[in-house]
Parts: sequence; C-alpha cells; structure tokens
Amino acid sequence: METTTQPTTQPTTLPTTLPARHPVNIGHLVMGIAFLGLTGVWALVAGDVVEGDDIRWLLPLPWVLAGLGGLAALVSADRRRMTRRQTGWVEPPSQE
Repeated sequence: METTTQPTTQPTTLPTTLPARHPVNIGHLVMGIAFLGLTGVWALVAGDVVEGDDIRWLLPLPWVLAGLGGLAALVSADRRRMTRRQTGWVEPPSQE
C-alpha cells in the first residue's frame, strides 16, 4: 500500500512596503525627450507645416522641453529619496 503525500504550499505574502519602481536614468530621459522633439520638428519642416522664420523659434523648443523634463525628474527623485530618508525620525522632546 503506497501513500502519496501532496506537497503543502505556503501562501506567499507580499511585503507591505511601497511598490518597487524602476529607477529613471535622467540622462536617458532628457535625451529621449530631445530626440522625440527634434524628430517632431523635422516632421513639421519636412511636411511643409512650418517654414521660414518660424523654424528659428521651433528648433530650441525640444531642448527646453528636455531640460524641463530633466529638472522635473530630478526634483521628483530627490523628493522621493528625502521621504525615505526621513522615515522613522523621532520628534525632539518638547521643552516646557
């Protein structure tokens, strides 16, 4: 008489911490925004949507947008890092 035993499986529980996020490489983000912007400018010029003097103000626009995106990512990453660093701090006792 053979007895077969079923392997018991433990229910897996996930940690209750914040969900893990993939770190953003800010340099890649900035260059990606710049590339997409320059591609968009090229498409507008190639499609004769923009011509003449309008190109002068349109060409720096992708670089400005990429810089703003990089600054926003930098501030967001720093704010998240400071929030983690301050976790568990104890308030100083009140002096009366």
